[in-house]
Amino acid sequence: MRSAEPARSRELEIAIEAALAAAVISRRYFNGNFSVSIKHDRTPVTQADVECEQEIRRIILDAFPQHGFYGEETGRTREHAEYLWLVDPIDGTKGFVRRYPFFSTQIALMKAGELLLGVSCGTMFEELAWAERGHGAWLNGSKLAVSTIDNAQRAAVSTGNLKSLAQSDGWNALAGIVADADRIRGYGDFYHYHLLASGKIDVVIESDVNILDIAALSVIVEEAGGIFTNLNGERANLATRSVLAANAILHPSYLEKLRGFVT
Repeated sequence: MRSAEPARSRELEIAIEAALAAAVISRRYFNGNFSVSIKHDRTPVTQADVECEQEIRRIILDAFPQHGFYGEETGRTREHAEYLWLVDPIDGTKGFVRRYPFFSTQIALMKAGELLLGVSCGTMFEELAWAERGHGAWLNGSKLAVSTIDNAQRAAVSTGNLKSLAQSDGWNALAGIVADADRIRGYGDFYHYHLLASGKIDVVIESDVNILDIAALSVIVEEAGGIFTNLNGERANLATRSVLAANAILHPSYLEKLRGFVT
């Protein structure tokens, strides 16, 4: 029997509305023609990224004109605003360009450095996950909970974006984790966090991320009962560049192995 969803705040309702509006745009472009350009950081940006962010920005700022907005494509506004929206309109653009379905829209709201809510829309998977502090995490109407696996030899571990970890001594630590794990996968992007919050895998390890990629997902994992930090054990913040996310039983032992190799 499904748990009853809690009442949603207006902020959450608007975030969901914006994410679903972006999904309409990205789905339309996914199998069609779109222009691609390369940004100064040598990553691609498509017409779909730009149009999705424009629509998200319009919906959010029409509802909350005094809030700040930090988008992957349009940058940051109102830097001193109490509330700040963190938006990646298409997280996984490289995959989107090559027609991989593992892309999503990520929307989070931060107040004074604290992440309050997150919405993760896996468009081609038809997965809408959301969480609001104190109200649990939900996926397509079902309440989420991380696993209770307590042994690394029974753990399913998913990795992604490991370049900087591969260039550090942490690579040897990761090798030990791989050798111990029951299963290693690289589901990547939003998807392994949805699996983690659903209790279907147990650990996610990433480097080379930015806060817009993972802000919403951090709230979802934590509200599902997991622990979400960087590889130094710090909770997600605007400077986050790596991730160790796991159920609360396993997280400490993995942190001990990986701490300090990348920020």
